[in-house]
Amino acid sequence: MMREIVLDTETTGLRPEEGHRIVEIGCVELVNHVPTGRTFRTYLNPDRLMEAKATEISGITDEMLVGQPAFGDIAQALLDFIAAAPIVAHNAPFDMGFLNAEFTRIGMATMPPERAIDTVMIARRKFPGAPASLDALCKRFNIDLSERVKHGALLDAKLLADVYLELCGGRQFGLSLQGDADVASGAAKTHGARPEPLAPLLTADEEAAHAAFLKEFKTTPIWNQYG
Repeated sequence: MMREIVLDTETTGLRPEEGHRIVEIGCVELVNHVPTGRTFRTYLNPDRLMEAKATEISGITDEMLVGQPAFGDIAQALLDFIAAAPIVAHNAPFDMGFLNAEFTRIGMATMPPERAIDTVMIARRKFPGAPASLDALCKRFNIDLSERVKHGALLDAKLLADVYLELCGGRQFGLSLQGDADVASGAAKTHGARPEPLAPLLTADEEAAHAAFLKEFKTTPIWNQYG
């Protein structure tokens, strides 16, 4: 079983080194590239004001964040949800940078950058020169964007889960969970010989009639020329 967490954040601004904070986290659990229905979502009180541009993009206002938990209040629950799974994010350095700034602020260990799978990088390798925004990829793969009036961490994580599935090869991944695990691990499934051969389906008379029919051909039938 391959478990991954698709993660998105909304923030007060663009740079954690300037004191900007996370105001919303959304996570979607995938198993073998298929959403399981398990999600994690919370708003956060950033203890600072939102930038006007950030509110314009996300629709999150300062008033909405009053009374919401601090990051330290939900950090362990977030870590429990993610567990040991890789993190899938669109522009992963942005989300990982903000997460690690929050963990550092409360004295918890940070996450190594290599733990993240960056879908922007995957898209740029797969479609060189093409737009790699989440909106552009959703349109490329005919993923419904009608609910995305504003950016939202959980909504964007759900959309990204669909995009990631397409970037990994398309919706055939969901046809067989066991098959997905084999593909993801690079394992090839092989089957040995049957312990006992199957009984022949033709009778002796039918086999004799077939042999007589073949003798009527002037040349050897093509299916008997090989092997």
